[in-house]
Amino acid sequence: MIIGSILLGTLARLWMLKIDYRQYPGYPHGYAVHLTLGMIAAGLGAMVLPALLEKDYVAITFLALAAQQFSNIRGVEREFLNHLEETELVPRGTAYIEGIAKVFETRNYLALLVALISTIGFKLFEWYGGIIFGVLTALILQNAMREKVVKDIADVKVVDLEFKGDEGENIAIGDVIIMNVGVKESLEYWQKNGIGIVLDPKDDNARATLANTGQRQAILHDVATQLGVRLDVGVQDYTPLARLNLDTGRVVIIIIPIEPDEKWIKKAVEKTPVLEGSKRRPLASEAGHAAAD
Repeated sequence: MIIGSILLGTLARLWMLKIDYRQYPGYPHGYAVHLTLGMIAAGLGAMVLPALLEKDYVAITFLALAAQQFSNIRGVEREFLNHLEETELVPRGTAYIEGIAKVFETRNYLALLVALISTIGFKLFEWYGGIIFGVLTALILQNAMREKVVKDIADVKVVDLEFKGDEGENIAIGDVIIMNVGVKESLEYWQKNGIGIVLDPKDDNARATLANTGQRQAILHDVATQLGVRLDVGVQDYTPLARLNLDTGRVVIIIIPIEPDEKWIKKAVEKTPVLEGSKRRPLASEAGHAAAD
């Protein structure tokens, strides 16, 4: 029962440990660290039921120690990503970093819960009960942890940039002036290769979320990571920017991607996660709901 539950909890942690375009955690060291911690978490979860059955209640206190250690993991991840931030051409932003750190802490608790529920299945229905309970728990928890993406809260479209001013030196989208470019060579490059992106919030909750600077920075980072960006240290003229239309709540973005494929630029924006620290729900309050009406 204990060995099977530890195995199921560890496999659940492996299933949730994905390396995507963000390349975090780095491999193979990241895999080794997080799988080891997941195994430890699963071991603690697998020991809860046997300890209770043996009336060894002191053993349960180790769960409190585990919670403290997992909380420390969150701090370590945060510090590591903050150091990496100095090397990013388009930074993630503190809100994105905090969200990543929280996810890695939480998934250790999920491994613990999968192992705990598996032991109950083993106890009630032998080995097949443990497997069924463990797999169902992992599926339910993963689904519950699924985060929203920008597509869920905003309509995204790719648009042409507008150039306003006497010499077209002001880059704009609609009524929003985003950047003033004084160098002729840079301005010509924006005119030739620049791409605009517009995000229309679906409701006032989405409007408040997109107004958060951390959420906008996360969108810029994800697009730059996936499609590349014409940018280097000390080069300011080609910096991608996101600005807010204060009248409509619309977010407008300008960027010069290395891969200027409009279809996939739109897809990259739509798949950017909605950060937990950026979520706002003014419509859930009486004042916010009344004001929206």
